[in-house]
Amino acid sequence: MELPSLIEIPNGEKVTPTFSIDELQRRLGKLRKHMAENDVDAVVLTSYHNINYFSDFVYCRFGRDYGLVVTQERYTTVTANIDGGQPYRRNQLGDNIIYTDWQKDNFFKAIRELCGGCRRVGIEYDHVTLQNHTKFQDALGKTELVDIGVPTMQMRMLKSQEEIALIKQGARIADLGGSAVRDAIAAGVPEYEVALAGEQAMVREIARTYPHTDLMDTWVWFQSGINTDGAHNPVTSRRVQKGDILSLNTFPMISGYYTALERTLFCDHASDEHLRLWRINCQVHERGQELIRPGVRCCDIAHELNKIYAEHDLLQYRSFGYGHSFGTLSHYYGREAGLELREDVETVLEPNMVVSMEPMITIPEGMPGAGGYREHDILVVNEHGAENITRFPYGPEHNIVQ
Repeated sequence: MELPSLIEIPNGEKVTPTFSIDELQRRLGKLRKHMAENDVDAVVLTSYHNINYFSDFVYCRFGRDYGLVVTQERYTTVTANIDGGQPYRRNQLGDNIIYTDWQKDNFFKAIRELCGGCRRVGIEYDHVTLQNHTKFQDALGKTELVDIGVPTMQMRMLKSQEEIALIKQGARIADLGGSAVRDAIAAGVPEYEVALAGEQAMVREIARTYPHTDLMDTWVWFQSGINTDGAHNPVTSRRVQKGDILSLNTFPMISGYYTALERTLFCDHASDEHLRLWRINCQVHERGQELIRPGVRCCDIAHELNKIYAEHDLLQYRSFGYGHSFGTLSHYYGREAGLELREDVETVLEPNMVVSMEPMITIPEGMPGAGGYREHDILVVNEHGAENITRFPYGPEHNIVQ
């Protein structure tokens, strides 16, 4: 019996999409316009963020390849047989081709079928591995491969009104998760129990607000004591102690769209030096919010905020940039690197960009005031300035948990 390399599974009805068909068509139109202007015959998107942005489908990789192939005439997701008909149900605008595991590299057979004969094909240079670049070239022969990663990132940096509406809901749900985390904090409670309280609250609210969405990837990083020294430190079984510095980080995920709330807290009390450092970081946070407005370069915001830390001899304890873009991203995919508040990014802020303000310093263990201090708000840039869509309070007046 000879089993097929490529199949289709049109199983069930199309699901309710996250965004309107007009919104998905708008994104696809921007991509096709870029292709026409740059003489690109086809685009093969392979990253989580681009496939989700252009098709409303977040794949589960598990070692397999996924793609979205766009030409001026066709629009086709390429997915693994293990997913059954779910990718078909999510694809609102075109076809879904499924590759099987019966033969080696069936994914690239699908790419050849969809792109064969094209002179120039765009791929994501920042996502395609060296091994897969070779396989693309072998599958497509003399086709010229060009980068589509940077142009699509620039498309994603400017949010539509539908995206902004979803991000605002995400910020609201992050605040709700933050309240659940704060209520669960007490001396003797392990980090993972505090984190679970926030995760459950957010998943339930996402399901209530978006009953047709897939529920996946929402999480909380709750850190205590020395575990606060890194922004991405995982949850542990360490138990909260009185006097601990704490870091609350809630991350609701709605159809691949990430939002975040991050706050410094203390359990029961904070030392004088902890309070001094905390207030300085809040001063940087507040000044950063004032600087976010249209016409300002990302790098200039970073340089201005560096001055405050330098005045207090704390600049050497700063651990990363002051903020980043939001949209379709997560802790394991995405990142619009062209829109980060760092010294090496010269992007000028524009209305409908969405960025965070999140200053952080880490004082090493053994020093007075040791620990990581971080506040995080989300701001939507508009014509006149920026709207802060985070409501959870920050600072010593609000976040010493008794």
